[in-house]
Amino acid sequence: MASRLHNLSDYDLKSVPCAKGLKVGIVVSEWNGKITGSLLQGACDTLLRHGVEDDDILVQTVPGSFELVFGSAQMVKSGLVDAVIAIGCVIKGDTPHFDYICQGTTQGLADLNRKGDIPVIYGLLTCNTMEQAEDRSGGILGNKGDECAVTAIKMVDYKRQLLAKSKQQG
Repeated sequence: MASRLHNLSDYDLKSVPCAKGLKVGIVVSEWNGKITGSLLQGACDTLLRHGVEDDDILVQTVPGSFELVFGSAQMVKSGLVDAVIAIGCVIKGDTPHFDYICQGTTQGLADLNRKGDIPVIYGLLTCNTMEQAEDRSGGILGNKGDECAVTAIKMVDYKRQLLAKSKQQG
């Protein structure tokens, strides 16, 4: 979905399950800290608005977006959380570094989802310009952090519903 066609902070409140008792880990990159800080704030505000307690949000930082994979993997292994949100921002420069970081991070986070039992939510902005990143971190296109928090809540609920159905049939 193109975010220029959809505000990242718009969602139907009725479609979000109650998140009371949910424990969420957020791994946030220090690189492009102004942007990732805004994304983190959006995610935390949305989690709190839907019932997650402040003490049930575990925030850890990593140096850059590539390190989100290791940081998220460690957060999953800790057993302390029901979901992990990986927040980062990569802005295209003059070298192919952008492509390698985006591809490696995307593949790593996808692998964690494919192989794991805890949802890892993709909150990596991959932008051509700083203006695009600002637009998606609380600017005119909303805040990707809001979207990530809603996704985390819904994915944990999805998993819980499947487990409940499995127990009913088993």
